[in-house]
Amino acid sequence: MTALNRTRVIRYLLVIVVVAALAALVLWPKSQLVDTARVDRGRVAETIDAEGRTRVRDRYVITAPIAATARRLALQPGDRVHAGQVLVLLDPGAAPTLDARARAEARSRIDAAEDRLTAAREDARAADAASRQAAAESARLKTLAADRLVAAESAERAATARQRAAREAASAHALVATVEHELQAAQAVLRVGSRDDGKDAALELTAPADGVVLRRHYESAKPVQPGEALLEVGDPQGLEVEVDVLSTDAVRLRPGMPVTLLRWGETRPLAGRVQRIEPGGFTKVSALGVEEQRVWVIVVLTSPRADWARLGEAYRVNARFELRAVDDALRVPASAVFRHAGGDAVFRMVGGRSVLTPLTVGVQGGGFAQVIQGLSAGDAVIVHPDRALADGDRVRLR
Repeated sequence: MTALNRTRVIRYLLVIVVVAALAALVLWPKSQLVDTARVDRGRVAETIDAEGRTRVRDRYVITAPIAATARRLALQPGDRVHAGQVLVLLDPGAAPTLDARARAEARSRIDAAEDRLTAAREDARAADAASRQAAAESARLKTLAADRLVAAESAERAATARQRAAREAASAHALVATVEHELQAAQAVLRVGSRDDGKDAALELTAPADGVVLRRHYESAKPVQPGEALLEVGDPQGLEVEVDVLSTDAVRLRPGMPVTLLRWGETRPLAGRVQRIEPGGFTKVSALGVEEQRVWVIVVLTSPRADWARLGEAYRVNARFELRAVDDALRVPASAVFRHAGGDAVFRMVGGRSVLTPLTVGVQGGGFAQVIQGLSAGDAVIVHPDRALADGDRVRLR
């Protein structure tokens, strides 16, 4: 072989080597970039999160008992009040039932009711006397009948008469009570709007208990109707939380379960417990327009009062109910677990390759899953694995 031929052969071999190297470089499998986490030991808790709001446990709504004119309200929300303190003054309105003719009619009805009451009381006294007489007569004839001095039929008729007289006396007393109520109803017409000196009197609405003004439903003087809300009074120290949860979650809750209250305005959480789960549900339309069946769950605060002193009525909180928990559990990030072959699995990172590892999980919650079988503490697992990742693929950390 000449020197020229040898040069050509070497040249061709070099070209083949370069092409093969480039092909190997192109076809060589690339390593996927992944994130990993370590299997460790810690607490795993299964929880339910729901939104709630605070409310005063003992809240009193002050309403107007009659149609009247409420005077201007001086109390402000947050003002402290005491039991028996006058909160609202109601003046009689210019209603037809309180004009001069109606007042005269009301006074006449009162006089008539008083006369009927006098007559009813006299009838009741007479009925009592007749009942006592019939009872004594029945007792005498019963004794005589026992000695066979009178016929048994006479004793029986006397007993029947005694019962009839007793019932007539009871009916007479019932009539007295009825007329008394009629008299009270007639007097109620003049209770607001009349005094002995002829001047109009204001009806005073007082605080039923110590507390603070939570809300006021009016400020300036205005006419009010019976049952109209005027003020709300309650004690903020008796605060609780009402949380609406899905009915499918409510059946998993039990009174006494621990609750953690989050995102209430401070970074530290508050502690509470489930007091009761209301038996009746209600329908609520979610933000996505889906009708949901929800249930009210009442939570009492167990943290010291000083920790939540700034909370008030109808403040927003987030409640986390703890269904079950395992302390010192072998746990893996929940983002590393996926469904595989009807069970759960993770990808471990071993020697730069992904290793498909089936496992058995227990309690899940809080971003972790309890590992029952399949992993050991310290194992590196791939979190958020790509769908294309397979067993044995080359991987490297980001």
